[in-house]
Amino acid sequence: MRSLMYLLTAMAVMGLAFWAYRENYTTQAAISQMRRTQSEISSLREGLSVLNAEWAYQNRPDRLRELVNLNFERLALLPLAPEQFGAVSQVTYPPAVDQTAMNAVDVSAPQPESQP
Repeated sequence: MRSLMYLLTAMAVMGLAFWAYRENYTTQAAISQMRRTQSEISSLREGLSVLNAEWAYQNRPDRLRELVNLNFERLALLPLAPEQFGAVSQVTYPPAVDQTAMNAVDVSAPQPESQP
């Protein structure tokens, strides 16, 4: 009886050792994946900051003013004036369409199955 208990205890210890071994490798793989993901996030954030800096550089008011002056005749750009805007009452909207005349099908209702 005592040898059976020793055998079961040894089997349990070996099973737990195998489980701990697998969990260790699973944890190491997860940590490695997390580091790769953090590295990728870091490089993407760095790229985003470079793009934001480039956007700010390209949209400098003095640069845009110079481009407008260089292309004034070709683009025919004019400064904005209050007379260029209209009132909301001047906007024409399309007429309302009668939905019943369009033979609309209700897709939310269950459709009867057709039988051959």
